[in-house]
Amino acid sequence: MGQTLTEKILARHAGVDSVQPGENVWVTTDVLMTHDVCGPGTIGVFKKHFGPDARVFDPEKIVIIPDHYIFTADLHAHRNIDILRNFVKEQGIRYYYDPDFVTSEGYPSPYKDPSKTHYKGVCHIALPEEGHTRPGEILFGTDSHTCTAGAFGEFATGIGNTDAGFVMGTGKLWLRVPETMKFILHGRLPSYLMAKDIILHIIGEIGVDGATYRAMEFDGEGVFSLSIEERMTICNMAIEAGGKNGIIPTDELTENFVRSKTDKPYTVLRSDPDAAYHSVREYDLARLEPTVAQPHSPDHRALAHDLREVKLTRAYIGSCTGGKIEDFEAAARVLDGKQVQIDTFVVPATTWVDQELDNRKVNGHSLREVFLAAGAKIGPASCAACLGGPADTFGRLNGPEVCISTTNRNFPGRMGSKAAQVFLASPLTVAASAIRGSITDPRDFIG
Repeated sequence: MGQTLTEKILARHAGVDSVQPGENVWVTTDVLMTHDVCGPGTIGVFKKHFGPDARVFDPEKIVIIPDHYIFTADLHAHRNIDILRNFVKEQGIRYYYDPDFVTSEGYPSPYKDPSKTHYKGVCHIALPEEGHTRPGEILFGTDSHTCTAGAFGEFATGIGNTDAGFVMGTGKLWLRVPETMKFILHGRLPSYLMAKDIILHIIGEIGVDGATYRAMEFDGEGVFSLSIEERMTICNMAIEAGGKNGIIPTDELTENFVRSKTDKPYTVLRSDPDAAYHSVREYDLARLEPTVAQPHSPDHRALAHDLREVKLTRAYIGSCTGGKIEDFEAAARVLDGKQVQIDTFVVPATTWVDQELDNRKVNGHSLREVFLAAGAKIGPASCAACLGGPADTFGRLNGPEVCISTTNRNFPGRMGSKAAQVFLASPLTVAASAIRGSITDPRDFIG
């Protein structure tokens, strides 16, 4: 019997010819990523169990990207940055993207020109920008949305601080091989749909526990017709179905992207034709409609045009799921020449995306100009309100807000107040809804 893509990657990193679902194996690590929320805890576990003077398994394979609680006056958040800086210096870790505008004396030294800092932004988007996502590898991260990197044909999954502390010391982790669910996408997306609609439709169908501890492999001409950024959106939300990882086979587009970011070698692996799957589901992309997840769960699925009576108080476009440059290009197509009727927040995922808001144009105007002219507020690159954060986090919900957002979770309190209601949707749907002040099908504005 053949092997799935996930099984092949795990077998290769376990040093064996094959593995079977349910089998436990030791695997080697290509990249361990952590950030300002979990990094200090991971470092604490590492020092407690390996000793205060222990060395990490490989300072070239650890990537630290502060991103969650950066733009805040919170002293505890500043302390986390100090812990990361001291550890990086002590261990000689090469890949540390310092938010050097955050100082221990207080927030902050002025955030004037992000291009002149080492800061990158949201870890899941910064990782591929900086060449840390490569086919056939294993990426562990102390963040559940590490599965985003499965778009690059690798096994990428989130782990806790305890596991990460162990990986930090050994470069290995004990894993149970997951079963693989296969999702075959046919056709091409119409202009009014995005990858967010695809994954919300799938999660709504199988439920937030429908892929628990399983690999979600996406295949078919439909997925290969998508851009790299749209593939990242699909893999990003595999965890919202309970998935261990999301993964998309490598094609020429993938390789061209990876080679443009790094010259490190990698090995492309593919599922065998006779691989055994837990289940196979097929979808015709042309038959999907703009989809929304209602409060308070990503699987509480509805169609946008069935929620027209839902009045909103704010809209949010950003996060690792919805803060990429193509997300903003889509939103700008809808917002160009129009005015938002509710508070609308635009938060780039990374400093590169922030810069590209000035370089990408719609009808002769930069994306930044389009957003500002429409009445939106633009924040600095970060996770911002997606995880709530301190009270001064940009775009954080306060009180009984009703928000439509491009983020990935809508649990109570996820974006701040537990009294808030959060609807999840694509950048197209969020932009259209911001114009009307109520949930709106983007087909009302685009064909």
